[in-house]
Amino acid sequence: MSEERPTAPLLQPPGAPRAVPARPAEVREAVARAVSERCRATRTACDSDALADVLLVASELTTNAILHGGGVTDFRVDVSGPGVRLSVSDRSDELPVVVPRTDPRGRRRPGGHGWPIVCRLARDVRVSDLPSGGKCITALVPLI
Repeated sequence: MSEERPTAPLLQPPGAPRAVPARPAEVREAVARAVSERCRATRTACDSDALADVLLVASELTTNAILHGGGVTDFRVDVSGPGVRLSVSDRSDELPVVVPRTDPRGRRRPGGHGWPIVCRLARDVRVSDLPSGGKCITALVPLI
């Protein structure tokens, strides 16, 4: 059975704009809440290591959208089956890339760890163009 846990509060009037978590801390809070609700509803224990992986991926996707994508334009979290599907949209059409750890002169570069972390922890990562411009990155992170 599949469940979806939207991040938006259900008390909004119809047609009202959905509040989008735009900072890593807000995204982590929304993800933790969605996973916790599912564990409570299904009366199953939440694996703390798996939840830590989901929170790290959510934080990295959000941080990358802020640093490289012009900001978060949409965020969704769906808890279904044995995993959490995270979708983060931003304003940039640029695809994420792995940055070499050193520059051409052999000096170590700061940063560049986020995208490899996402790719390592997620089972399925997809990047899709948005009709209005920008992109959406969706990652499925196992909960088991």
